[in-house]
Amino acid sequence: MYDTDSFFTLSVAQQGGLLLLSFALFCVWLAASWLLSRGRRLGLRLLIGLVLFVLFVWLSPQIYYQYYRLIIDGLPAQFVIGWPRGAVHIAELLLFQAEENLSAHGQGLLGWALLVTAGWRNQRG
Repeated sequence: MYDTDSFFTLSVAQQGGLLLLSFALFCVWLAASWLLSRGRRLGLRLLIGLVLFVLFVWLSPQIYYQYYRLIIDGLPAQFVIGWPRGAVHIAELLLFQAEENLSAHGQGLLGWALLVTAGWRNQRG
């Protein structure tokens, strides 16, 4: 399924860097979900998780592009994000019905992790 994924065109060191960046972003977004939803009602907590997921899907391509600029010579400095793709795309990511690549599936996993983290009853703290 992932044989043609661009991740596999990178060297082992570049793959490792990409995995480290992805793990760091995952941790930051989960922490934000936990902290922002703490002490709120369930509906608002889930909304916070969803909004954080939408923000990640919308803004993270710029972060990843900056990483690619570090590892690939000649990539120009530019904005790669545009308008958000919409609710259908978010639903497709959460249902693992978007593109069949590591990025889309990783985003789907992050989305569910954000919703679970935000929905978790974390009243203390």
